[in-house]
Amino acid sequence: MKNRRLLSVLGVICLALILAALPFIGACAKPAPTPVKPIELSVSHLYPAAYGQAIAIADWTAEIERRTEGKVTFTLYPVGTLVSPVEMYEGVVKGATDIGMSVFAYTRGRFALSEVLDLPGIYPFNAVVTSRVGDDFYRKFKPEEYADTHMLYVYVHITGTYSTADKPVNTLEDLKGMRIRATGMAGRMVEALGAVPVAMPASDAYDALAKGVVDGTVGTPNMLKGWRFAEVTKYTTIVPEAGYVSAFFVAMNLDKWNALSPDIQKIFDEVSAEWVEYTGEVWNEMEMEGYQFAKELGHTFITLPPEESARWVEAVMPLQDDYVKRMEAKGLPGKEALDYCKEQAEKYGKIYPPLKLD
Repeated sequence: MKNRRLLSVLGVICLALILAALPFIGACAKPAPTPVKPIELSVSHLYPAAYGQAIAIADWTAEIERRTEGKVTFTLYPVGTLVSPVEMYEGVVKGATDIGMSVFAYTRGRFALSEVLDLPGIYPFNAVVTSRVGDDFYRKFKPEEYADTHMLYVYVHITGTYSTADKPVNTLEDLKGMRIRATGMAGRMVEALGAVPVAMPASDAYDALAKGVVDGTVGTPNMLKGWRFAEVTKYTTIVPEAGYVSAFFVAMNLDKWNALSPDIQKIFDEVSAEWVEYTGEVWNEMEMEGYQFAKELGHTFITLPPEESARWVEAVMPLQDDYVKRMEAKGLPGKEALDYCKEQAEKYGKIYPPLKLD
């Protein structure tokens, strides 16, 4: 009986001690960590969702998500679903999209110094070279015209071709008076070649060709498949020495960029630098695919003989001198920019051979 009473007393004492210690135990216990919400960013681009470069930008977002361990996530918006290609840069500035990819030339007059990237007679026929030159230009000159965004990277497609709906173009005389879809510097080239430039984004060209609003379009072989131009054109004239080029931007809203921590900014910049060559390689693969696709549909490719190609080059090369004069009049380093791009193109041209479509 005494032992039972003793055990009861001890039990009461232990219970009292445990109850007294509970506040201290709770104070020492670490609270469960609150899950960190990822940074969610919108990415708008000018391509159909299945287009090769749309996949390349999706790969870019996936790589950043991987390296940030999910701290950053993206939602992709293909052509026209959030911001139009023509309004893309302004959309990035105003925050309609956090990140935007489009063509500099779609925003007429805004990117004066960057017009050097679209000049004829600079590049060999390889999109890795053009893209390397474009991004190197941006990193060297840091044009003030980009100051209202954070430029992630710049890339440039392969020197372009001229696709026509019904009439083959074998000479300058064949091209004269034809209505050709072209924007920016490409429009000036088309005019110098004797045709009539019609400004519109590539996303509008299919309908314009189908309805006869234009007789042809500047482009590259990949667009015959990716933009379905092979369905509404029969001929493509290849003249790399006088082919147009268009530079593209991948830019981020400045407030969104500044809100990122330095370690995440570093990841963005590292992946973007890597994606310049990656994007050029994707372009080259797409050109080959587009060329083969169009040939299988019976599309005719015309390669100009050297003497005719020289006539086209002679017609467009004054655009280089015109660019320098216009930039110098604005107080911008036009000659320095042109000389630099030529030097970089020559350097990379020794590393990456010209693309052979056949």
